[in-house]
Amino acid sequence: MAAKVAMGKKVPAFKIPSSSGETFSLSSKKGKKVVLYFYPKDSTPGCTTESIEFNELLPQFKKAGAEVVGVSRDSLKSHDKFICKYDFKFELLSDEEEELCQIFDVIKEKNMYGKKVMGIERSTFVIDEDGKLVGEFRKIKAEGHAAEMLKFVKSL
Repeated sequence: MAAKVAMGKKVPAFKIPSSSGETFSLSSKKGKKVVLYFYPKDSTPGCTTESIEFNELLPQFKKAGAEVVGVSRDSLKSHDKFICKYDFKFELLSDEEEELCQIFDVIKEKNMYGKKVMGIERSTFVIDEDGKLVGEFRKIKAEGHAAEMLKFVKSL
């Protein structure tokens, strides 16, 4: 079981497959803020809305010294289709083994059409330039979330 992350503490080192074709590692982002947003599934309405909004605000995140990265349990192939369809300019991480989901504790019981299922609870985590967790946002609404995160990043 992976170590859980706590506010104000260093996020455990991790490496995970990325849509960039390389392995994403948190240590390679030292010196930058990282906005890590977890979403349930590629190409679903809420996840699409949230990802499009992050993509539209990407230049402002970059100006604020932050990198935006999306995470779901979808395969890299699924991520590639999602990225191509909407022309996203940021990486999506494939957490099929739920390694990152465990570290950030985002797998929760959800109600899907009357059935109880385990899935990703829409959540965003902001990691500072030194790799410490400085923001934790759970049970968020997709619409308008990227703008809230930009405001938070600028306030750091």
